[in-house]
Amino acid sequence: MDEARAWLDKLHALDFGRTVKIMNVCGGHERSITHAGLRGALPKWLELVPGPGCPVCVCPEEDVYQAIQLALRDKVILVAYGDMLRVPVNVRKGEVRSLAEAQAAGADVRPIASPLDARKIARENPGRPVVFFAAGFETTTAPTAAMLAEGVPPNLAILLSGRLTWPAVAMLLDSGSPGFDALVAPGHVSTVMGPEEWRFVVDRHEIPCAVAGFGTESLLASFYSVLRQLKTGERFLDNCYTEVAHPGGNPTAQRFMNAALDVVDANWRGIGVIPNSGYALKPALAQHDARVLFPDHADPGRRRAGEMPPGCDCAQVVLGKIYPNQCRIYGKACTPRNPVGPCMVSDEGACRIWWAGGVRVAADA
Repeated sequence: MDEARAWLDKLHALDFGRTVKIMNVCGGHERSITHAGLRGALPKWLELVPGPGCPVCVCPEEDVYQAIQLALRDKVILVAYGDMLRVPVNVRKGEVRSLAEAQAAGADVRPIASPLDARKIARENPGRPVVFFAAGFETTTAPTAAMLAEGVPPNLAILLSGRLTWPAVAMLLDSGSPGFDALVAPGHVSTVMGPEEWRFVVDRHEIPCAVAGFGTESLLASFYSVLRQLKTGERFLDNCYTEVAHPGGNPTAQRFMNAALDVVDANWRGIGVIPNSGYALKPALAQHDARVLFPDHADPGRRRAGEMPPGCDCAQVVLGKIYPNQCRIYGKACTPRNPVGPCMVSDEGACRIWWAGGVRVAADA
């Protein structure tokens, strides 16, 4: 607590005379910031903008739809991380709109916490196909790749919806109007891929950047670092998570990912296709690729640049263009009990985090 107070004092000693916006990419960072009440403790001129760091929020609608159809029509055992079960898709009234609704309709849908749970379920049910709907960023994709490298039962298939984090930030920066002055990069992703993966922010765009952990002290240190860079004109990639995020990242995890996965162009819900931003199973693993084994449900007609539901502004929230409570249906049609958009579903979704943090009213209310 004393260290956090010291960082806060340093931050309040700075004065810019204008609004400064820092984007925190990671949903885990947003959760820590909100639950610790940091926005209320920081200088009024400093704004923290949630970024595209929620894998549930950007998982393409067509992938969720395909998982639902696999569970309902092919009678597979469909396993997925718990948050994915409540993500809604756009369908006609009365149709199944989430994996949770498919489960209620009789499909065998099971929440899991680890890829090893998927392997265990497949081994316990050798006579049934098991599909692991694996959505996530590098930190959750790496364990899936490791499981594949170690070997899996023949009845286990992967519906992979893995994404890389940095290309979405690169897209924002390349747009010419990113909407932020500095960046706090995700600690867990940097632990896997290496902090230097974020050097392009500084080298190519001359925007201050710091890697942060999830404790209050690390986050405050990262805010101070990038603000000092803005103040002095210096530009460098700072690492405020040195105890975990080491240079080069985790070579074992990277080796597993390189062995099992290819980097491909990928669709982000509400955003569209971002080049080289997704993972796909290598052709040598086609016998475990649900997209190869069940091609009939990969409906091309559902590829609509990952549309959000009508009235939902989740895409703008993910891109840091608006705050969660500025969404047109925040706290109205869309609540955690009845989520319309994916950002209200996940514990890493900015809308769900803000709601849990006590923001229960839309900005225009």
